[in-house]
Amino acid sequence: MIDWKQRNVLVTGAGGFIGSHLTETLVKAGASVRAFVRYSSRGDLGFIGSFSPEVREKIEVVFGDLTDPQAVSNAVRGMDVVFHLGALIAIPYSYVNPVHVVQTNVLGTTYILEAVRQHQVGYTINISTSEVYGTAQYVPIDENHPLQGQSPYSASKIGAEKIAESYYRSFGTPVATLRPFNTYGPRQSARAVIPSIITQALTRDEIHLGSLTPTRDLNFVLDTVDGMMHAVGEEGLLGRSTNIGTGTEISVGDLASKIVTMIGRDVRVVQDTERLRPTKSEVERLLADSRMMRQVTGWSSKISLDEGLARTIEWIKGNIALYRPKEYAV
Repeated sequence: MIDWKQRNVLVTGAGGFIGSHLTETLVKAGASVRAFVRYSSRGDLGFIGSFSPEVREKIEVVFGDLTDPQAVSNAVRGMDVVFHLGALIAIPYSYVNPVHVVQTNVLGTTYILEAVRQHQVGYTINISTSEVYGTAQYVPIDENHPLQGQSPYSASKIGAEKIAESYYRSFGTPVATLRPFNTYGPRQSARAVIPSIITQALTRDEIHLGSLTPTRDLNFVLDTVDGMMHAVGEEGLLGRSTNIGTGTEISVGDLASKIVTMIGRDVRVVQDTERLRPTKSEVERLLADSRMMRQVTGWSSKISLDEGLARTIEWIKGNIALYRPKEYAV
């Protein structure tokens, strides 16, 4: 992994779940970090606002929007490395507003890559998702698995990946795409299954979920961040998409039972039809083959599911006011 000291690094989506952990880790590693945060009239910094003063004061915050090419270009100028995490990520939201999702995720990625090309950035990491695979046709899922747009969100990330590939092949832009499998941990929103289960288990007598049978490969957020940082500078990852996962899976139902046991409350799990994905859109199984990532970078996940869940439960307990457990977040 490269020496981050004196490196100028841009993180898009820096105020979000994974982006904030990456930003904080980069600062602690000695990088000079510019955080690209979506503008709002409240000046909302996302989770950057919760950082300790000694970390926060070292971050240059730039407000803008991924769909504004000038704002993107200004943010990219002068950077050595770009981590592009900014996206609209909620799958239920993509059913309701697919155009918004495509504009942000595909067009926004194009603006990032064009700015990277114009400003000659040394290395760019484009963050995708395991959702691009859809329901597994075989497991474990390697990078040769067919891509399936089973939701507008997953289709938009497939499009963003192909734009990144095209910039590498057409212009020699040094960009690598990473496909994290299901990342979880402190700061994740209730749109994701683990915070949804935890917040309901802490505050309600019933946990309302969609389908209980899908399986997921769950990677703790600091392991995902470690993988992203390991990837920078690796020529063997350029122009391609690479998995980041643990190689283990657990069903949503078994995950809920595990969390309930860890919390220690008598809570019943109820299947809620409102939370079911459309039949042809549900991803039934995700299980990563991350051999390429290990072979090229030496990275592997280190934090067990039990340890990661324990850390996440404790964080949510201390920040329960950020959540609305009785509402279904889209």
